[in-house]
Amino acid sequence: MLDVRLPPTQTDEGLRAAIAVRRERPGFPVMVLSQYVEHLYARELLASGEGSVGYLLKNRVSDVAEFVEGLRRVVAGGTVLDPEVVATVMARQQPVDRLSAREREVLALMAEGRSNAAIAERLVVTEKAVAKHINSIFTKLDLPLGSDDHRRVRAVLTWLRL
Repeated sequence: MLDVRLPPTQTDEGLRAAIAVRRERPGFPVMVLSQYVEHLYARELLASGEGSVGYLLKNRVSDVAEFVEGLRRVVAGGTVLDPEVVATVMARQQPVDRLSAREREVLALMAEGRSNAAIAERLVVTEKAVAKHINSIFTKLDLPLGSDDHRRVRAVLTWLRL
């Protein structure tokens, strides 16, 4: 259990320490307490989806029994998140954040102007696999099939806006 703000700068050392520990030991139970939601680090802390993570806001931790139960849940492999943490992380999620690592690779190659065949050759997959990735990209970026739009161009423009 740690606070977001730790010495020496009293800024975000606690969250950075939690993330570092989880990189070294995936699944290691971590409970973070804070007065505010640090969006980027919260998202990184939760990114693995492995559980054993808690992120609570201090001003809402008033029931000791509930807090102890939350700690037990985290130690047992569960996740305990303050609703404000969830809302903040979800509100700031960009459509591109929904893409898998492979879909990001495909989209980056699309942004270079590569054809499906060239992408398939570069990634050592079939053109059919590339087409499936591209369709998934269109879906995740909310780019429906329409006669007025070129979805491939719109997907690349979304990628370039990052």
